[in-house]
Amino acid sequence: MRAHVSGDRSAFEELVRRHRDRLWAVAMRTLADREEAADAVQDALLAAYRGAERFRGDSAVTTWLHRIVVNSCLDRLRRRQVRPTVPLPEPDSPALVGRATTMPDVATEITVREALRGLPEEQRMVLVLVDMEGFPVADVAAMLGIAEGTVKSRCARGRARLAVALGHLRLDTRAGSGAPPPAPRGSGRVGNRGATAAVGSEQGNDDAEGVTHDL
Repeated sequence: MRAHVSGDRSAFEELVRRHRDRLWAVAMRTLADREEAADAVQDALLAAYRGAERFRGDSAVTTWLHRIVVNSCLDRLRRRQVRPTVPLPEPDSPALVGRATTMPDVATEITVREALRGLPEEQRMVLVLVDMEGFPVADVAAMLGIAEGTVKSRCARGRARLAVALGHLRLDTRAGSGAPPPAPRGSGRVGNRGATAAVGSEQGNDDAEGVTHDL
């Protein structure tokens, strides 16, 4: 970042190369639309390129970049007039390449993505960042400009809603294995991160390659 601010023409390209995959993943899982996700990342990278001098080093570069992408995604969510459809992965999609995928697998991914998209945007965002991307609660609080306790409470509420929406998936899995159904649990969490982790592989590096920065 310092090199970029100092005028090194290749420095920002290196920043993009290092971080674009995770930036793309956050945008795609939040917006559930390839074109909107690509536009959100594009806008965020352009904003980061132009505003690099304002980076004070109070947080990690990756946290700073993610904060800009998160804000770009939230802007698009608030402007969205109609809910987009969630398409089936294409046969050569990175979501399917390299692993044995059956139609039930695809159906499960789509079901989980639909459930995630049905959450309030503030709950969806924290689950994407904490449960799917693995950011510490403190970093997510910094990205979103909220208290750590707020991040934790939003995670808890989001997980509880997903537990209700996706409870049948747990029962189906147990039934297929011959195991008895689970006893009721009071926490409402889906195996801590089980529900949101199910969509963690939906996008791959090939999608991120399509995110360019015309700078």
